[in-house]
Amino acid sequence: MPGTPLSSRPEPEQDTVVAALLRRLWIEPERGHPFPTLQLMCQRWAEEYEQRAAAGPVRLDPGLARAGIALFRELPASATSQVLLCTDLHAGNVLAAAREPWLAIDPKPVVGDPAYDVLQHMLNCDERLRSDPRGLARRMAGLLGLDPGRVLGWLFARCVQESPEWPSLAAVARAVAP
Repeated sequence: MPGTPLSSRPEPEQDTVVAALLRRLWIEPERGHPFPTLQLMCQRWAEEYEQRAAAGPVRLDPGLARAGIALFRELPASATSQVLLCTDLHAGNVLAAAREPWLAIDPKPVVGDPAYDVLQHMLNCDERLRSDPRGLARRMAGLLGLDPGRVLGWLFARCVQESPEWPSLAAVARAVAP
């Protein structure tokens, strides 16, 4: 029986719950695991971005867009650890439960950089993302013991990549650009 979604709670509480769940979910996959890699996913999404950009106007300065997509391709390869990622963990995909206080649902598992995995939650914190994206990235990095610069790099790259379909992310990309 479905429980109450975490999205019904205040965002600072959501941050803490999401971070605790991610830390529990991040495991090193066994050799020969069946999961796709973050590197392949990012490569595919970067190619899709470039096709969309070639077909129509881009909401970002072309140099900034190129830098974001280049970083989107580079970050997976430079990760210092590779873990099983959820990739779609946000407050709407976390439910209160009887056997645990909170359970993650609807994972989309890939193997890669843990600093990537916090992005979906951050992208769903619309007001804080628009008003203080750097502060949000630092908060989440701190809760997860991650390098804040790496989380910011991922945020920049993902905002560039998503900006054609999600126009408000162009402004976030400009705000967090390196």
